[in-house]
Amino acid sequence: MQPAKFETMILVCNARSSSSILLRLLPSIRRHISSTQQKLSSPQLQTSIYKWNSILKSESPPSPLTVFKQILQLSIKPNDLTFSLLLTNTCSSYSEAQQIHTHLIKCGFHRFVVVGTALLNLYARYGYVFFADQVFEDMPNRDVVSWNALICGYSYNGYDSDAFELFCEMLIQDFEPCRVTLVTVIPSCTRSGLLFCGKSIHGLGVKVGLDVDSRVQNSLVDMYGKCNDLDSARALFEKMSDKCIVSWNTMICAYAQNGYFDEAMLVFKQMLKESFSANSVTIVSLLSANYSPMDSTHSYVIKTGLDMDSSVTTSLICMYSRCGKMELAGLLYMLMPGKNLVSLTPIISSYAEKGDVASAVKCFNEIRLLDLKPDAVVMVSILHGFKSPNCVGPAISFHGYGIKSGLTTDTLVVNGLISLYTKLDNIEAVFSLFRDLQERTLISWNSMISSCVQLGRWNNAVNLFCQMKIDGCNPDPTTIVSLLSGCLQIGSLHTGRGIHGYILRHHLEMEDFVLTALIDMYAKCGSIGYAEKLFWCIKGPCLATWNAMIMGYGTSGFEFEALQLYSEMVKQGQEPDEITFLGVLSSCSHGCLIQEGRRYFRIMREEFGIIPGVQHCASMVDLLSRSGFLDEAVMFIRNMEVEPDSVVWLALLSGCCTYRDVKLAECVAKQILFLGHHNCGGFYVLMSNLYASTDRWNDVARMRKMIKDNGEDGFSGTSIIESDAFKLSQECLSTEQ
Repeated sequence: MQPAKFETMILVCNARSSSSILLRLLPSIRRHISSTQQKLSSPQLQTSIYKWNSILKSESPPSPLTVFKQILQLSIKPNDLTFSLLLTNTCSSYSEAQQIHTHLIKCGFHRFVVVGTALLNLYARYGYVFFADQVFEDMPNRDVVSWNALICGYSYNGYDSDAFELFCEMLIQDFEPCRVTLVTVIPSCTRSGLLFCGKSIHGLGVKVGLDVDSRVQNSLVDMYGKCNDLDSARALFEKMSDKCIVSWNTMICAYAQNGYFDEAMLVFKQMLKESFSANSVTIVSLLSANYSPMDSTHSYVIKTGLDMDSSVTTSLICMYSRCGKMELAGLLYMLMPGKNLVSLTPIISSYAEKGDVASAVKCFNEIRLLDLKPDAVVMVSILHGFKSPNCVGPAISFHGYGIKSGLTTDTLVVNGLISLYTKLDNIEAVFSLFRDLQERTLISWNSMISSCVQLGRWNNAVNLFCQMKIDGCNPDPTTIVSLLSGCLQIGSLHTGRGIHGYILRHHLEMEDFVLTALIDMYAKCGSIGYAEKLFWCIKGPCLATWNAMIMGYGTSGFEFEALQLYSEMVKQGQEPDEITFLGVLSSCSHGCLIQEGRRYFRIMREEFGIIPGVQHCASMVDLLSRSGFLDEAVMFIRNMEVEPDSVVWLALLSGCCTYRDVKLAECVAKQILFLGHHNCGGFYVLMSNLYASTDRWNDVARMRKMIKDNGEDGFSGTSIIESDAFKLSQECLSTEQ
């Protein structure tokens, strides 16, 4: 009997004014009240749920569902703290979260703010943002922690715009943001490139006084660095009164990730001067900057004992592999106490990039010997190493391994296989892989379109582009550049104009490499005027754009314009590179500008420190040969720092044919044959024409016979007719989405 019932009986007795009954009941009432009070004050009853809560709070609790089932079996009623601990600290899978969520709904605890916040945070942690959003919407009451949890969930899972919109909604509903709010929402502006939104948050932080918090300041410095606003990042960093190691690392990383290696090192030295000790994050940031004095950084790592950190050692391996110092990278790997897949992947990638497939396969076998399971990144790295048709056998073997291990279900691996079979000229395998893809991402479509363009399948490329739009996948700048490259192959100015119109109609982002591809297309398809107009409309063209326009002028016969553009480029402070001088020397060669060619070849080395490559040398030999300086061309070849290839010798041979120097031409022909280029049809045609110009008809007949023996006729050519492919491309490009 409960105390309340006894109190009711007392009131009834008083109402009846029966003292005799009251006196008889009083002893019984006292006994029941005393018994009830003893039960309520029992330590076992009072501490039972708190005991289980303590178990859930422990560092290594048992399975949360096991604990929860024991609580229910003992008929102990869980409280809101129990559910909060289950969801926050110990729940290890999405299925467990669902089971606890079901019980929450039954008990009605899901409406508690603390429990609801823990539940939506859990769903967001496992990537189920939709369920997290539903829990948030069903909460009758919300606090700042609830808003922060959902904003963090959006930001963590890449829903950057949603995170910023939710932050704005929070402000509209008069919730005052705290430090955690700003630290949570700022990374969303970083990843999306929403610098304006990030600056707005910064302004709000200043207004409410949160800008002085070190965590908020570090987040803002990181945001400005990732948005390439280094002036703002540095200004904020300098104003920080309470710099910690995280602050210094953030500033070093901001410079490093934008390629300012010297500035990153200066900040590092300033940090040491102010008695801050570097940690593993500091070293990894410096190494990611690819700073030139690698040995000094490595020495500092050994001196401070950071070489025992696996992340630092892995970064050193990546650095040495990237610089081609494979022996040092391999030695570091061998000395690592705990070998892992991450540290071996850059070594494999470096070998593959250099075409050293044997070494890459050897490292791959070591992964298997260590009982490590290769992932998609390792697989793609090795696939990129197969660059020659001679690697068909090993390439197919790795494809089989990918099928056996299940890696071919990864879109990244399939794209790598598509690229591989494109290099092996196997279009059937490329289409087979694409058809079997369960999820066709934008990267997959771009890989297919690029493959078709590389293999000369323009019709297939356009068909894929049309199908891509039908499937609801919008093209990006990479798609457009691939199509423009196809226009260059077929020499179709009309199709190129159609692509340009498609870009304008659909307001696609005109990045630097898209503009460069458009200029290159117009120039090489014979419309130098359009290329020129497009170039001068660009504000602050990049180096690649300058190079494309210089090349366009040179190939179109505007040699003087090419040289003037080069002078304008240097005047505006843009430093030329190897490709720039290749365009300049080619222009001099086409215009027989012998003095200018010699001068620019000298400037390339003396003023800019660029070592001439074989293509630069070929342009100089072509220039000297066209101008009749055959002896100087021969001396130039003898003094070359690089080994001359068939292009260099063919340039000299062309000059010999022009000036009918048979003796020198025959010497050059022997050199070409010695290099193994006897299947070069152009070589036989040049020699045949030379012999014909000097009335040596027997030698002409001999050349013609050699041409036929090599499977050439010496007269074949190609013509381009824009028929069905052109109509299809125009129809596809003109269709509005």
